Amino acid sequence: MAACICAVRCCARLSVSVSARRCSGLSRAHGHFTSQRARRTFIEFFTEQHAHRAVASAPVRPRGDPSLLFVNAGMNQFKPLLLGCADPRSEMTSYRRVVNSQKCVRAGGKHNDLEDVGRDVYHHTFFEMLGNWSFGDYFKVEACAMAWHLLTEVYGIPAERLYVSYFIGDDASGLPPDEETQNIWLSLGVCPDHVLPFGMRDNFWEMGDTGPCGPCTEIHFDHVGNRNAATLVNADCPDVVEIWNLVFMQYNREADGGLHALPQCSVDTGMGLERLVTVLQGKRSNYDTDLFTPILSAIHKCSKAPAYRSQTGQYDGGKVDTAYRVVADHIRTLCVCIADGVYPGMTGAELVLRRILRRALRFSTEVLQAPEGSLASLVPMVAHILGDAYPELHTESDRIMEIININEAQFLSSLKQGRRVIDRTLSKMDKDTIQFPASVAWSLHRNLGFPLDLIELMLEEHCMTLDKYGLEQLIAEHEKLLSPSEGGAEERGLHLDLQSLSELQSRGVLHTDDSPKYSYSLQQDGTYLFSSCKSTVLALYNGQSLVSEVSEGQRCGIILDKTCFYAEQGGQTHDQGYFCKDGLQDVLFPVEHVHLAGGYVVHNITATETLRTGDQIELHVDETQRLACMVKHTATHILNFALRELLGSGVVQRGSHITADRLRFDFSSKASLSVSQLQELERIIQDIIQENNVVHMQEVPLARAIQIAGLRTVDEVYPDPVRVVSVGVPVSDLLSNHTHKHTSAELCCGTHLLRTGGIRDLVIVSERQTVKGISRIIAVTGDDARQAWEAGLALQEEVESLAVRINTDSAPSLPTTQRLSKEVGQLTDAVESTPIPQWQRRELQTQLKALQRSANTTIRKLEIKEAAAKAKELLSRHSKKAVLVDTLETVSISVVMKTVNQLSEHAPDSLIMLLSHLQPSGRVLCACQVPKGHVAVTASEWALAVCGRLRGNAGGSATVAKGVGTAMDITDLQETIRFAEEFAHIKCQHTQ
Repeated sequence: MAACICAVRCCARLSVSVSARRCSGLSRAHGHFTSQRARRTFIEFFTEQHAHRAVASAPVRPRGDPSLLFVNAGMNQFKPLLLGCADPRSEMTSYRRVVNSQKCVRAGGKHNDLEDVGRDVYHHTFFEMLGNWSFGDYFKVEACAMAWHLLTEVYGIPAERLYVSYFIGDDASGLPPDEETQNIWLSLGVCPDHVLPFGMRDNFWEMGDTGPCGPCTEIHFDHVGNRNAATLVNADCPDVVEIWNLVFMQYNREADGGLHALPQCSVDTGMGLERLVTVLQGKRSNYDTDLFTPILSAIHKCSKAPAYRSQTGQYDGGKVDTAYRVVADHIRTLCVCIADGVYPGMTGAELVLRRILRRALRFSTEVLQAPEGSLASLVPMVAHILGDAYPELHTESDRIMEIININEAQFLSSLKQGRRVIDRTLSKMDKDTIQFPASVAWSLHRNLGFPLDLIELMLEEHCMTLDKYGLEQLIAEHEKLLSPSEGGAEERGLHLDLQSLSELQSRGVLHTDDSPKYSYSLQQDGTYLFSSCKSTVLALYNGQSLVSEVSEGQRCGIILDKTCFYAEQGGQTHDQGYFCKDGLQDVLFPVEHVHLAGGYVVHNITATETLRTGDQIELHVDETQRLACMVKHTATHILNFALRELLGSGVVQRGSHITADRLRFDFSSKASLSVSQLQELERIIQDIIQENNVVHMQEVPLARAIQIAGLRTVDEVYPDPVRVVSVGVPVSDLLSNHTHKHTSAELCCGTHLLRTGGIRDLVIVSERQTVKGISRIIAVTGDDARQAWEAGLALQEEVESLAVRINTDSAPSLPTTQRLSKEVGQLTDAVESTPIPQWQRRELQTQLKALQRSANTTIRKLEIKEAAAKAKELLSRHSKKAVLVDTLETVSISVVMKTVNQLSEHAPDSLIMLLSHLQPSGRVLCACQVPKGHVAVTASEWALAVCGRLRGNAGGSATVAKGVGTAMDITDLQETIRFAEEFAHIKCQHTQ
């Protein structure tokens, strides 16, 4: 396999000491290293001595990477560079040498340390990854030399305590031993018996099933010292731990499993700050360092548990120290995630964070006996420890505490509710049953967040077990629903692989000029004119490689020299449309998907005719779809501005999605908006629409753009120069501060209207909290907004009409009131599901709830009145029988139940059952009641026997039960009455 061309410099230029030092401890470490100093030293070593660029940590919510729940490694934010798909205009493409400290979370997904946290002294859900990178600059020699210099000379770690591993090769993959790395370590003075070979599992790193990969070399530290610990490296020994991994990306793993040399080699290193600080501070546990000890002290102060003692396993009595570690770790994760906009919720990363929060609460309240509110009280301490490196922890502290407290109250309430459900389920189960139903356990876990292990503990108290097999099946079904459907990748389009991107670049294929997507104009009649675009096919991609030709029916990705199509990005969906070849105007090639890949715009099609590189084509966007997206995107900017006007500058955009049909906007908010706030929000937006402001768009150097007062940005990597979109104020005025007008100004690559009047109208049809602290608005515009207004008015008229009929009937009958109640339910469903203004939906829902309460009260009174009359009639016929079984005429099971109840009040020692035969369906309603403490027969047993005879079912308690069945005719009903009487009599006789 060909070696890649890499920049290898002489390690002598680094002035690195290559002699291995001989000392037995860390006494020669250069002063005491606090965690802050250790982090700062790492960054400064690479920036000041080796010309690296310091890059801020990315948020723990991955940017545009659906394959990850959380950022779990330092390289995540640099994946576009490693995959060759970074925007060529972005600052990232200029990176050659980079260093940073990245916030990482490993909980959920492939890398999941959640259940291990607390059991030992080194697992964490949140950790900091110190790393340095080379993108086509230095390679193995300098990477190893810099790492050795930093560890032994700057940090002062004894060389004899360090062991390094290298890749031994793999015959099956055709990979030779990495002798180059072995020789580098030996040349740096590392003892030969400290340079150890390992295979694919330990020393070959891969990003995923496909993509960049390569051999790695790991540096391990022996906490004990004064011995040869070579046999303990990679042996899961807590005394010998990996502290730094240096990955040399020199291959690309293809979809077929093959490996090809990369055109440009890269270095990706990662060293966990927590483990490094443990070494530097001479500790054996990460939790004994200054990253954790202040938090552990704070936990002790607010709990009733003894002080932390660093015990594990059998030595940790009552799992007290385990609980300390769980709470200390999890509160750091909660703080970092919430500060970065990941809130506890019901799906994805939010669901994982909810589990972390509830796990911390359980250990805090049940093991440490800490009072409610204790977990949130730890937030200021976390901010104090980590805030210098991550200042957002200071600014978001109040919000973090509020969200933790709210979720704590919800969890404690869920625990009470869950315990009631478990007790009720157990009471209904057969005494011989030993397995608790998996469906109930899964429902508790999925809907209430009830921990499965807590369910098992509660079941043990009742000598029962959980149906593990059934539970595993339910979990598998749930995961299947969450996993992408087959064909999903095809729907998203064919994405260029790294090798094809590199081939395009080596051929000198220029990046796609997509500036024609902005070439449209507003005509005097208010319509928009979109120009077609003539272009040349530069490359064709068949899903595996670049080809020169595709035939009819073949799916492919097309790269052109220029395009007027908008590629999906910035929350806006891609354009639709078609193109045709020169000379074949009647043969259309519909464009299915458009996306960006490393500066190239890829158009996905299914060829309707043979297509070759070099063909001349003419592109036409779907003008209706494009204009609808322009309307929604401009409306989204105005909505963002209006929210800040209404709620204040603290509102933060948390996401958006723009399609031709609607816009979706997520933003930070403590609670859902009130009716008056929704009305005011729409008024602000309508005013801007009516002003018909000019929408100004201009490309500006990024450094100048970010200085614009009031500019709104989101967590994205922006190109340079960047496009500024301003409503009503020229961008030049914003840059020169020659305006006092408060307006919408955002960095945005999307397509927009040229005047706000083109929106015509906007209606917010939905507003709710997706998770606590994040609200989501869905809005429609234009004709859809008008239809929403009209639908709202129509529903309002129906509600008002129904209210008149309910409130003006002075002598209502039961059938009439029941019919009106049903109409209330139907209207409630219509109001819930019909697109109408959200403020109006809330008002109508309030009115309908009041009408439903009024109707229910009237029905209850009428049913009691009817039941009393029927009971009086039945008593006159039956006097006081020991067993009373009869029929009555009613369509309401509630009336049957109430009549039975009234009969029981007058004949408390009697067994009473009533049946109502509905015509023409033949359905039979059944209700019964037996005296309290009656041992001969229970009400549920009696009802189940009778309804079973009627081919139905029943349920209830020992004293009251109800059910349904079907009687073929009156004879069948009469025989059932006799059966019911005989059944009760026989049961009573058997107990005498």
